[in-house]
Amino acid sequence: MSYSTENIRNICLLGHGGNGKTSLAESMLYLKGATDRLGKIADGNTMGDYDPEEIKRKITISLATMHVEHEKHKINILDTPGYFDFAGEVAGALRVADSGIIVCAAKGGVSVGTEKAWKALEEAKKPRFFYISKVDEENGDYEAVYEELRAKFGSSVCPCIAPIKDASGNVTGIYDLILRKAFTMEKGKRVEIPVPEDMKDEIEHLSTAVYESVAETSEEAMDKYFSGEEFTVEEVIQGLRIGVKEHSLFPVFCGSAINGIGTEALLDAIVRLLPSPKDVQPETSADGNTEIAPDSAAPACAIAYKTLSDQYGKFTFFKVVSGKVTADMTLLNPRTGTTEKMGHIFIMQGKKSIEVKEIGCGDIGAVAKLSDTKTGDTLCDPKRSVTLKGIEFLPPCYSMAIAPKTKGQEDKIAAGLTKLAEEDLTFTVVNNSETRQMLLSGAGDIHLDVLCSKLKSKFGVEVELSPARVPYREKIRKKVKVQGRHKKQSGGHGQFGDVWIEFEPGDTEDLTFEEKIFGGSVPKNFHPAVEKGLRDCIQEGVLAGYPVVFLKATLVDGSYHDVDSSEMAFKLAASLAYKAGLPQANPVILEPIGSLKVTIPDSYMGDIIGDLNKRRGRVMGMNPGPSGTQIVEAEVPMAEMSSYAIDLRSMTQGRGLFIFEFVRYEEAPANIQAKVIEEAKALNAN
Repeated sequence: MSYSTENIRNICLLGHGGNGKTSLAESMLYLKGATDRLGKIADGNTMGDYDPEEIKRKITISLATMHVEHEKHKINILDTPGYFDFAGEVAGALRVADSGIIVCAAKGGVSVGTEKAWKALEEAKKPRFFYISKVDEENGDYEAVYEELRAKFGSSVCPCIAPIKDASGNVTGIYDLILRKAFTMEKGKRVEIPVPEDMKDEIEHLSTAVYESVAETSEEAMDKYFSGEEFTVEEVIQGLRIGVKEHSLFPVFCGSAINGIGTEALLDAIVRLLPSPKDVQPETSADGNTEIAPDSAAPACAIAYKTLSDQYGKFTFFKVVSGKVTADMTLLNPRTGTTEKMGHIFIMQGKKSIEVKEIGCGDIGAVAKLSDTKTGDTLCDPKRSVTLKGIEFLPPCYSMAIAPKTKGQEDKIAAGLTKLAEEDLTFTVVNNSETRQMLLSGAGDIHLDVLCSKLKSKFGVEVELSPARVPYREKIRKKVKVQGRHKKQSGGHGQFGDVWIEFEPGDTEDLTFEEKIFGGSVPKNFHPAVEKGLRDCIQEGVLAGYPVVFLKATLVDGSYHDVDSSEMAFKLAASLAYKAGLPQANPVILEPIGSLKVTIPDSYMGDIIGDLNKRRGRVMGMNPGPSGTQIVEAEVPMAEMSSYAIDLRSMTQGRGLFIFEFVRYEEAPANIQAKVIEEAKALNAN
C-alpha cells in the first residue's frame, strides 16, 4: 500500500543504551499487528535486533528500520544504538528522520545518552518527544524523571501522560492529559477506565502545565487561557502541534513496553503532533543552490542512509525526498556519474524485506544489488541531477593493530574488512609500512571487538588486536667523521670502495647530502652511489631501528681502484661509514607529538588537566566552547594517547570529545628512550 506524503511519519528512537528503545519499537509493532509475538531483548527475538552480534551481546549495534500503520498513517521507526561506539548509525537515522523520540528509563533518569540525543536533535533542528520507559519497574519514578527533564531542558518540556498506580505503587494504566481520559491494557487492547480519585490533584497540576504550554503557542490561545475558558481537546492538539513544529514544546510521554501501557497514546501523539515529510523544511542541495521540495509529482530524488551487506548481496536503504521510486527505474548517482537500476524495491520490517512496486515521496525503502552507491549518496532522475547533503560521521579515534591468529590470512582480513566497510563507514584500515602493522581504527573498543567478531562469523578468519606501535624517529646530536672501507677479493675482479664521511645534525627532516671532494679521490660518477647507500641506511637507525631524520652527510674524502671500484662497492662503503659513525654521534630517540583539543563540560576541567599531566602533556590554553563547554588545547606525546578515547569517555561519562593531530617530533626523555630501545630489542629477538 502506498501512502500520501501527509500520512507518513519518520521517527528515530534515541537515548542511552539499555533505556528501552528496541523494546518500545517492539511494543508498537506488536500492538499494531506487525508481529504476532512480543519479542524480548533477553530472548534475542526482537524485530529490531536481528544481527547475530546484537543477539549475542543483547545490545543494539546497527540501525534498524521498521514500520507500523496507525489511523491510516504509516509510521517509519528507526531504532538506533545507544552505545556511543555506534554513533555512526545514529547519524544515518537523523539524516532521514523528520523527528526524534528521546527514550529515558524511569529508574535511570536523565543520562548522558539523553543529553547527547537532545544535542543531536537540536543540531539537526528536528522536533522531539521524550518517552519515559519502564514506568512499571520497581523503583521507577516517573515524576522524578519528569522534573529532572524540566530542570535540564527548561519549562518547554510539557507533560502529556501521567502513570496510574494502585495502592501498592504498581503502575496499572495511564492518564492521557491530551484526551483527558484514563486507560489500561486488557488482553492487548486499550481500555478506558475511571480516573482514580487519589490522582485528581496530580492530574490538575499536570493539566495546568499542559494548558500553560498550549497558551504560549498563539495570542488567541493566550487570551482564551487568561479569560478562564477551558481548551477543547482539538485546541490542545493544535497548540501542541504548533509548539512541537516550532521547537518551543517538547511533550513527555511514558509507558511500559512489556505490557503495552502508554504505547497507543504515543502512537496517537506521533500521528497528531509530529510533522510529516511535507511539514518540515525542504531539502537543499549540497551546494545550497537548489531546493528539493517534497513533491510527489516532481522528478525522483532519494538519499541512501544505510547499507547492509551479507552473503546474499547488498541492500541499500533510502528515503525518497521528492517524486517516487518505482521498480526497474534507472536513477543517476551524481557522485560516480553512473546510473543504477533500482530493480526490486522493498519496505523493511527489521531483517524481513517486503517487495513493493513503488516507494512514495517522503517514505523509506530499500533496494538490492546497487553496484556503485554508498551510504550518503544521492540517487536522482538523470534529467535533474542534484546532490543532496550527505551524512557526516565523526572520525575514528581509537586504533589497534589487527593481525590473523593464523599466519598467511592477511588477505582474508583485508577482504573481510573491505566488505564490512560497505555497511560501516566509521572505521578505517591502514597498512603502516613503517611499523609493519595493519591498523584498525574505530569509535572505541566495543566497535573494534564487534568488527573482529564479524570477521570470524562472516569470513571465517580469527584475528587478534594489539597496541599500535608508535612511529618513533632517531637523530644525532654531534658531528663525527668516519671512514667506510669495503674491500673484497674473490678471484677475477674484486670490490673496492673507500669513503670518508662527516655526519652532523641537519636542518631538514630528509637527508641532506653534500660532497667536498678535492683532487678526484672519489670520482663523481660514484657520488650518487654513496648517497643511495646512505638513503637506504637511514630507514633504520642504530638505536632501535627507527628512521633517521635531520641528518646531514658530507663526503669529504676517499679512494678508489681503477678496476675493482663499482657503484655497489661505494654503496657498501657508505653503509659501513653510517654504521660506524652514527653510534659515535650521540644518537637519540625522537617521539611524535600531537596537538590535542578536548571539548568537555566545565565540571570535568580538573580531572582532564590532571590526566593530561600524567600523560606528559603540556596544556597550551583553554577556550570557551559551544553550549557551556570548555575546549582544552594541549600538546601530548602520541605514545600516551593509545587509550585516550576510552579513558576520556570514562572520565566524562561519555560527554567529552577530542581531536588529536600529529604536529612534530621531539626528543624523548631518557627513561622513554631506554624503554623504546628495550622494546625494539625484544621485538627483534622474536
